[in-house]
Amino acid sequence: MTPPRHEPFERDPNDPSGLNDANESHGVNEQYGVNEPHDSQVSCESADTENPGAPIDGGASDGGATNAASTPAQSAQSTQPAQPAHKNRFAWFRNRGQAKANQAKATAAAGAEAFKTKHRTLAKLFFYKFDRFSLSTKLVACTLVVLIVGTVGISTAIRQLVSSYLLQKTDNQLISQRSLILSNTTMLRGSNSQSSGMGNNYFLQVRYVENGEFTGKVSTPLVPSVAGLSGNSIVSMPKLPANSQITDDMFGKPFTTSAMLRTVTNDANGGFDLNGVDVVPNEGGNASGSGDTGGDTNNKAERFAAGGNVLQAARSPWRVAAFKWVESDGKNNETVKGVVFIGLSLSDQIDIINTLTQYCVTVGIAIVLLGGSLSALIIRRTLRPLKRIEKTAAQIAVGDLSQRVPPAPENTEVGSLSTSLNTMLARIERSFHEQEQTTEKMKRFVSDASHELRTPLAAIHGYAELYTMQRDLPGALERADESIAHIERSSQRMTVLVEDLLSLARLDEGRGIDMTQQVSLTSLVADATDDLHALDPEREVTRGTITLKPADGEHPCDFAIEEGQMQPISLIGDASRLRQVVTNIIGNVHRYTPSDSPVRVSMGTMLASIDQHTLATLPPTDASLRQFLDAAEVGQSMSTGTAYAVMRFEDHGPGAPAETRSQLFERFYTADPSRARAKGGTGLGLAIALSVVRAHQGFICATETPGGGLTFTIVLPLAHIDDGVGGVGGSGSGSAGAAAGAGVGAAGSAGIK
Repeated sequence: MTPPRHEPFERDPNDPSGLNDANESHGVNEQYGVNEPHDSQVSCESADTENPGAPIDGGASDGGATNAASTPAQSAQSTQPAQPAHKNRFAWFRNRGQAKANQAKATAAAGAEAFKTKHRTLAKLFFYKFDRFSLSTKLVACTLVVLIVGTVGISTAIRQLVSSYLLQKTDNQLISQRSLILSNTTMLRGSNSQSSGMGNNYFLQVRYVENGEFTGKVSTPLVPSVAGLSGNSIVSMPKLPANSQITDDMFGKPFTTSAMLRTVTNDANGGFDLNGVDVVPNEGGNASGSGDTGGDTNNKAERFAAGGNVLQAARSPWRVAAFKWVESDGKNNETVKGVVFIGLSLSDQIDIINTLTQYCVTVGIAIVLLGGSLSALIIRRTLRPLKRIEKTAAQIAVGDLSQRVPPAPENTEVGSLSTSLNTMLARIERSFHEQEQTTEKMKRFVSDASHELRTPLAAIHGYAELYTMQRDLPGALERADESIAHIERSSQRMTVLVEDLLSLARLDEGRGIDMTQQVSLTSLVADATDDLHALDPEREVTRGTITLKPADGEHPCDFAIEEGQMQPISLIGDASRLRQVVTNIIGNVHRYTPSDSPVRVSMGTMLASIDQHTLATLPPTDASLRQFLDAAEVGQSMSTGTAYAVMRFEDHGPGAPAETRSQLFERFYTADPSRARAKGGTGLGLAIALSVVRAHQGFICATETPGGGLTFTIVLPLAHIDDGVGGVGGSGSGSAGAAAGAGVGAAGSAGIK
């Protein structure tokens, strides 16, 4: 059974055909833009035409099997009526409105995003342009802005303060002098003819009251006239409220109102008749008046132009106060007779304010110009050191590391920056030079090591070839023994060289040294001097104790030697390494000085105001020894500092030039350019001595002996900071403290307290 077709509107009983409804629906659809036929009708007709048994609601149909399997509920749902056409139209309009609202929101969001993007672009452009200006220009511009804002703010505040003060004084004058003004009306009116411009500034008007109502009678006994324009026929008066606008809360409270110029005539009572016409000129300078002719208007305009200042004063606003006129009958009954308006022109106050404003503007401009000029000079002078720093940095960038920033007072920012930069530049230059020296030393070391190793290797190779060539000749056995002896000596020399290089490598890595042994320096030095005496029986070897001789004004402080037995001194360190140091120095004395030249060995202890780490970093030069002596002088005078053991080995041999003394401690250094080793040695003895002394946080150097020769000075701390020893010669922890106490305690003759 085909379901009935649902009509969009109810049918009219008088119209069985339904044409009216259809026409009406068609008209409404056209009016609201809805196309026909309606969706519900189309769906219903399609369902009727294609599948009469299918549901109207658009449910899927799988043929007769599906229709046969339909439940009663689905059949009931399929037979439900469609939505009315007017509801569909409302839904269409609602959806259309929502779409427009969504589109509007999207448009607004896009506009906001575009605005933000434009704002960010403008901000970036502004800061990009702003950053292109120099620092001095920015500072001067900011200073000018601050000066302008400050000047404008102060001028505005002064103007407002003075204006409020003058207005308050005017109000007090109106309230306190109202009785005086009423009683001296005739005198004030007469002052108009004796003054120029605005003569009398007071205005007085009385509006009479009878039985609580205004009678309409108005008396104006006092009106200021404008002298210089038209005699006494033009007056300036305030614009007052009408009678109907007067309320009780207006009495006794001054208010400001505008002014108007009017022509007046004298009345019979000696007052003024205010029934004349207004003569206040308009902005173009023409006077207006209903009774003026063309010639009168032109004449008044000329007079107004001639008296512009007077006209401006006459058109100034008024300060007016209203009071009740009360009379008493003697029986405490008061009757209100009228309302009195007393006004005072604000022309003088406005003139004062204008004059003050002009003065503030003039002074402000002068302050801004003067402040801008001074700020520009100060800023340029302040930033001048930065320009010098910039130039210095440019010279350093070229490669001149000796350049320094010009000094400035250290209490200033530029001075502090200059000091820091100079310190940094000094360290950079020193590091650069040290790197160059290290590179040069490395190159020289590789060359020297190659030469030192090549010599014994060449000897071994040569004698091996010689043995090969002569082994078949007569007497080959004797020659073979000689060749083997030379090969053995060369191999021993190479073995010593390799061992010394290995020792230096271990010392450079911080290995190969034991700092936990208690060492008796006195025994080490005594054994070394005995060995030297055994090697050179004819050499005179003297011993002594080192003391510090203070400066005497002409000569700086220096070491003094007291001949005699050496005092016992002990410290914590590596006994074998320290013995190697002393042996290397004594070996150099034996090897490079005449066998009959005298030698003096001395040692002692003293305090010095220099820490161990600083002492260990000093280069082996005369200047470093002078620095230690100065620190020892301070330590002796203040009885404070670190305790050190000092050893000196003085010989009177050929010595060494001053420019090559510091090179004695370089590896493979030799004064002989041919690098001959006729006197033995590998050229690493003093380099090993330097490494061992620095490993003990000490100092070693070579100086000239008075009278000729070379003097080696060794300074070693009695107590090492790394060992945790507390105090000089105090109760340190472990064997380090005991050794330090023993070393200092035995230095009685050295002056240690």
